Amino acid sequence: MADKSGSSAKKRRRSDENDTLGAVESSSSSSSSSSIQSLGLEENLSFSDTMIALQIMRAQFPKLDKVTIQPFILMSQLYSSVKDRTQVDRDLESLKKDKTVRVFKLNTGNDDHAIMFIEDYVIQMENSVKRLDVKDKELARVFEWFKEHVIGSKTGVSIDHSELCCLLSNGGKLTDKHVTLLINAGLLIHQLIDHNSYWFTIPNIGSVLKGLTQGRKEILSLINHTKYKEIMLTNLEKKRLRFSPLDIRFHIRDLIGSGLLKTVQSPMGLLVRLSRD
Repeated sequence: MADKSGSSAKKRRRSDENDTLGAVESSSSSSSSSSIQSLGLEENLSFSDTMIALQIMRAQFPKLDKVTIQPFILMSQLYSSVKDRTQVDRDLESLKKDKTVRVFKLNTGNDDHAIMFIEDYVIQMENSVKRLDVKDKELARVFEWFKEHVIGSKTGVSIDHSELCCLLSNGGKLTDKHVTLLINAGLLIHQLIDHNSYWFTIPNIGSVLKGLTQGRKEILSLINHTKYKEIMLTNLEKKRLRFSPLDIRFHIRDLIGSGLLKTVQSPMGLLVRLSRD
Protein backbone atom coordinates (compact mmCIF):
# COMPACT_ATOMS: atom_id res chain seq x y z
CA MET A 1 0.00 0.00 0.00
CA ALA A 2 2.82 2.37 0.94
CA ASP A 3 4.53 1.67 -2.38
CA LYS A 4 1.37 2.57 -4.28
CA SER A 5 0.84 5.81 -2.38
CA GLY A 6 4.52 6.69 -2.85
CA SER A 7 4.25 6.01 -6.57
CA SER A 8 1.12 8.17 -6.80
CA ALA A 9 2.87 11.01 -4.98
CA LYS A 10 5.82 10.81 -7.39
CA LYS A 11 3.46 10.90 -10.38
CA ARG A 12 1.63 13.94 -8.96
CA ARG A 13 4.97 15.63 -8.30
CA ARG A 14 6.17 14.95 -11.85
CA SER A 15 2.87 16.25 -13.22
CA ASP A 16 3.18 19.45 -11.16
CA GLU A 17 6.77 19.93 -12.36
CA ASN A 18 5.74 19.42 -15.97
CA ASP A 19 2.96 22.00 -15.54
CA THR A 20 5.50 24.47 -14.17
CA LEU A 21 7.94 23.62 -16.95
CA GLY A 22 5.19 24.22 -19.50
CA ALA A 23 4.71 27.67 -18.00
CA VAL A 24 8.47 28.25 -18.22
CA GLU A 25 8.55 27.32 -21.90
CA SER A 26 5.70 29.74 -22.65
CA SER A 27 6.95 32.46 -20.31
CA SER A 28 7.47 34.96 -23.13
CA SER A 29 4.11 36.39 -22.11
CA SER A 30 4.30 38.75 -19.13
CA SER A 31 1.50 36.92 -17.28
CA SER A 32 3.27 33.53 -17.51
CA SER A 33 6.58 35.08 -16.47
CA SER A 34 4.93 36.80 -13.52
CA SER A 35 3.26 33.60 -12.34
CA ILE A 36 6.58 31.73 -12.42
CA GLN A 37 8.28 34.50 -10.46
CA SER A 38 5.51 34.45 -7.85
CA LEU A 39 5.70 30.70 -7.13
CA GLY A 40 6.35 30.19 -3.42
CA LEU A 41 9.43 28.25 -2.34
CA GLU A 42 7.43 25.87 -0.18
CA GLU A 43 5.61 24.63 -3.31
CA ASN A 44 8.77 24.28 -5.45
CA LEU A 45 11.73 23.97 -3.12
CA SER A 46 12.81 20.65 -4.64
CA PHE A 47 12.53 18.88 -7.98
CA SER A 48 12.92 15.29 -9.19
CA ASP A 49 14.92 16.16 -12.31
CA THR A 50 18.13 18.17 -12.80
CA MET A 51 17.12 19.76 -16.12
CA ILE A 52 13.69 20.76 -14.82
CA ALA A 53 15.32 22.34 -11.75
CA LEU A 54 17.75 24.28 -13.93
CA GLN A 55 15.06 25.55 -16.30
CA ILE A 56 12.70 26.65 -13.53
CA MET A 57 15.43 28.39 -11.51
CA ARG A 58 16.62 30.05 -14.71
CA ALA A 59 13.10 31.41 -15.26
CA GLN A 60 12.95 32.55 -11.62
CA PHE A 61 16.29 34.39 -11.75
CA PRO A 62 15.71 37.83 -10.19
CA LYS A 63 15.37 40.84 -12.46
CA LEU A 64 18.25 43.20 -11.61
CA ASP A 65 18.02 46.95 -12.10
CA LYS A 66 21.61 48.19 -12.14
CA VAL A 67 23.48 45.38 -13.84
CA THR A 68 22.98 43.44 -17.07
CA ILE A 69 23.49 39.77 -16.34
CA GLN A 70 21.96 36.69 -17.92
CA PRO A 71 20.43 34.11 -15.55
CA PHE A 72 22.77 31.77 -13.72
CA ILE A 73 22.17 29.03 -11.17
CA LEU A 74 24.49 28.28 -8.27
CA MET A 75 25.65 24.70 -7.80
CA SER A 76 24.50 24.97 -4.18
CA GLN A 77 21.00 25.87 -5.38
CA LEU A 78 20.90 22.82 -7.61
CA TYR A 79 22.06 20.59 -4.76
CA SER A 80 19.32 22.01 -2.53
CA SER A 81 16.70 21.36 -5.21
CA VAL A 82 17.53 17.80 -6.31
CA LYS A 83 18.16 15.30 -3.50
CA ASP A 84 20.51 12.93 -5.32
CA ARG A 85 23.78 14.88 -5.62
CA THR A 86 25.51 12.04 -7.45
CA GLN A 87 22.82 12.11 -10.11
CA VAL A 88 23.10 15.91 -10.33
CA ASP A 89 26.85 15.60 -10.98
CA ARG A 90 26.25 12.96 -13.66
CA ASP A 91 23.54 15.06 -15.32
CA LEU A 92 25.75 18.15 -15.31
CA GLU A 93 28.59 16.27 -16.98
CA SER A 94 26.20 15.17 -19.73
CA LEU A 95 24.80 18.68 -20.14
CA LYS A 96 28.33 20.11 -20.41
CA LYS A 97 29.34 17.53 -23.02
CA ASP A 98 26.17 18.31 -24.98
CA LYS A 99 27.13 22.02 -24.81
CA THR A 100 23.84 22.84 -23.08
CA VAL A 101 25.40 24.50 -20.02
CA ARG A 102 28.75 25.77 -18.75
CA VAL A 103 30.01 25.72 -15.17
CA PHE A 104 32.14 28.56 -13.75
CA LYS A 105 34.27 28.74 -10.61
CA LEU A 106 33.33 31.78 -8.53
CA ASN A 107 35.61 33.78 -6.23
CA THR A 108 33.04 33.95 -3.40
CA GLY A 109 34.06 30.65 -1.78
CA ASN A 110 36.11 27.51 -2.36
CA ASP A 111 33.11 25.45 -3.47
CA ASP A 112 31.09 28.18 -5.21
CA HIS A 113 30.24 27.44 -8.83
CA ALA A 114 27.72 28.98 -11.22
CA ILE A 115 25.87 27.19 -14.00
CA MET A 116 24.80 29.11 -17.09
CA PHE A 117 22.99 27.89 -20.18
CA ILE A 118 25.27 28.21 -23.22
CA GLU A 119 22.90 30.51 -25.10
CA ASP A 120 22.77 32.85 -22.09
CA TYR A 121 26.55 32.81 -21.80
CA VAL A 122 26.93 33.70 -25.48
CA ILE A 123 24.56 36.66 -25.00
CA GLN A 124 26.53 37.77 -21.93
CA MET A 125 29.78 37.48 -23.89
CA GLU A 126 28.40 39.45 -26.86
CA ASN A 127 27.12 42.20 -24.54
CA SER A 128 30.57 42.46 -22.97
CA VAL A 129 32.23 42.71 -26.38
CA LYS A 130 29.83 45.51 -27.39
CA ARG A 131 30.61 47.46 -24.20
CA LEU A 132 34.34 47.08 -24.82
CA ASP A 133 33.86 48.57 -28.32
CA VAL A 134 37.17 47.44 -29.80
CA LYS A 135 38.11 49.68 -32.75
CA ASP A 136 40.70 47.30 -34.21
CA LYS A 137 38.48 44.82 -36.08
CA GLU A 138 41.36 42.43 -36.76
CA LEU A 139 42.09 42.27 -33.05
CA ALA A 140 38.39 41.85 -32.23
CA ARG A 141 38.31 38.64 -34.27
CA VAL A 142 39.69 36.89 -31.18
CA PHE A 143 36.19 36.82 -29.72
CA GLU A 144 34.96 34.64 -32.59
CA TRP A 145 38.05 32.43 -32.22
CA PHE A 146 37.31 32.11 -28.50
CA LYS A 147 33.66 31.24 -29.09
CA GLU A 148 34.35 28.71 -31.85
CA HIS A 149 37.62 27.06 -30.86
CA VAL A 150 37.82 27.43 -27.05
CA ILE A 151 34.25 27.42 -25.76
CA GLY A 152 33.36 24.85 -28.40
CA SER A 153 35.97 22.36 -27.21
CA LYS A 154 36.77 23.09 -23.53
CA THR A 155 34.02 22.20 -21.05
CA GLY A 156 36.04 22.59 -17.83
CA VAL A 157 36.23 25.61 -15.52
CA SER A 158 39.87 26.44 -16.36
CA ILE A 159 42.48 26.33 -19.11
CA ASP A 160 46.26 26.74 -19.14
CA HIS A 161 47.99 29.39 -21.23
CA SER A 162 49.60 27.05 -23.75
CA GLU A 163 46.35 25.21 -24.52
CA LEU A 164 44.47 28.51 -24.81
CA CYS A 165 47.00 29.82 -27.33
CA CYS A 166 46.96 26.55 -29.25
CA LEU A 167 43.17 26.60 -29.59
CA LEU A 168 42.96 30.30 -30.45
CA SER A 169 45.64 29.84 -33.14
CA ASN A 170 43.14 27.72 -35.06
CA GLY A 171 41.39 30.99 -35.86
CA GLY A 172 44.35 33.04 -36.99
CA LYS A 173 47.74 34.49 -36.06
CA LEU A 174 47.71 35.02 -32.30
CA THR A 175 49.46 37.74 -30.30
CA ASP A 176 49.58 38.63 -26.59
CA LYS A 177 47.18 41.47 -27.34
CA HIS A 178 44.47 38.96 -28.26
CA VAL A 179 44.71 37.20 -24.90
CA THR A 180 44.77 40.54 -23.05
CA LEU A 181 41.58 41.51 -24.87
CA LEU A 182 39.82 38.36 -23.64
CA ILE A 183 40.87 39.20 -20.07
CA ASN A 184 39.70 42.81 -20.44
CA ALA A 185 36.33 41.57 -21.69
CA GLY A 186 35.90 39.54 -18.49
CA LEU A 187 36.02 36.16 -20.23
CA LEU A 188 39.19 34.97 -18.49
CA ILE A 189 41.01 35.70 -15.24
CA HIS A 190 44.46 34.59 -14.11
CA GLN A 191 44.51 31.99 -11.35
CA LEU A 192 46.25 33.26 -8.23
CA ILE A 193 48.10 30.02 -7.50
CA ASP A 194 49.17 29.32 -11.10
CA HIS A 195 49.58 32.46 -13.18
CA ASN A 196 49.97 30.36 -16.33
CA SER A 197 46.37 29.17 -16.00
CA TYR A 198 43.04 30.95 -16.30
CA TRP A 199 39.54 30.55 -14.92
CA PHE A 200 36.73 30.97 -17.41
CA THR A 201 34.55 33.78 -16.08
CA ILE A 202 31.12 35.33 -16.61
CA PRO A 203 31.55 38.93 -17.79
CA ASN A 204 30.04 41.70 -15.65
CA ILE A 205 29.25 39.42 -12.69
CA GLY A 206 31.46 41.20 -10.13
CA SER A 207 28.84 43.42 -8.47
CA VAL A 208 26.34 40.54 -8.34
CA LEU A 209 28.88 38.35 -6.52
CA LYS A 210 29.45 41.12 -4.00
CA GLY A 211 25.70 41.15 -3.38
CA LEU A 212 25.69 37.35 -3.08
CA THR A 213 28.24 37.48 -0.25
CA GLN A 214 26.45 40.35 1.53
CA GLY A 215 23.04 38.72 1.15
CA ARG A 216 24.28 35.48 2.69
CA LYS A 217 25.54 37.36 5.74
CA GLU A 218 22.35 39.40 6.03
CA ILE A 219 20.03 36.36 6.05
CA LEU A 220 22.18 34.37 8.48
CA SER A 221 22.31 37.38 10.81
CA LEU A 222 18.54 37.85 10.53
CA ILE A 223 17.82 34.24 11.54
CA ASN A 224 20.52 34.26 14.21
CA HIS A 225 18.75 37.17 15.91
CA THR A 226 15.43 35.31 16.20
CA LYS A 227 14.62 33.70 19.57
CA TYR A 228 15.01 30.07 18.46
CA LYS A 229 17.36 30.66 15.49
CA GLU A 230 14.57 29.70 13.09
CA ILE A 231 11.81 31.27 11.00
CA MET A 232 8.87 30.10 8.92
CA LEU A 233 9.90 29.82 5.26
CA THR A 234 6.84 31.81 4.14
CA ASN A 235 7.78 34.64 6.53
CA LEU A 236 11.41 34.62 5.44
CA GLU A 237 10.36 34.91 1.79
CA LYS A 238 8.59 38.19 2.61
CA LYS A 239 11.76 39.84 3.92
CA ARG A 240 13.46 42.50 1.80
CA LEU A 241 17.24 42.45 1.58
CA ARG A 242 19.12 45.72 1.99
CA PHE A 243 22.55 44.68 0.76
CA SER A 244 21.94 42.34 -2.18
CA PRO A 245 20.36 42.93 -5.61
CA LEU A 246 19.42 39.24 -5.67
CA ASP A 247 16.06 38.25 -4.23
CA ILE A 248 15.63 36.34 -1.00
CA ARG A 249 14.50 33.15 -2.75
CA PHE A 250 17.81 33.03 -4.64
CA HIS A 251 19.71 33.25 -1.33
CA ILE A 252 17.55 30.73 0.54
CA ARG A 253 18.17 28.02 -2.06
CA ASP A 254 21.89 28.81 -1.95
CA LEU A 255 22.16 28.71 1.85
CA ILE A 256 20.24 25.44 2.11
CA GLY A 257 22.40 23.80 -0.55
CA SER A 258 25.56 25.14 1.13
CA GLY A 259 24.51 23.50 4.38
CA LEU A 260 24.28 26.79 6.30
CA LEU A 261 20.49 26.53 6.62
CA LYS A 262 18.20 23.53 6.85
CA THR A 263 14.45 23.07 6.55
CA VAL A 264 12.29 21.29 9.12
CA GLN A 265 8.65 20.34 8.60
CA SER A 266 6.31 21.71 11.27
CA PRO A 267 2.50 21.67 11.68
CA MET A 268 2.48 25.27 10.39
CA GLY A 269 4.66 24.55 7.36
CA LEU A 270 8.39 24.54 6.59
CA LEU A 271 10.74 26.08 9.15
CA VAL A 272 14.13 27.42 8.10
CA ARG A 273 16.74 26.89 10.80
CA LEU A 274 20.43 27.62 11.20
CA SER A 275 22.53 24.49 10.80
CA ARG A 276 24.46 23.75 13.96
CA ASP A 277 26.99 21.37 12.42
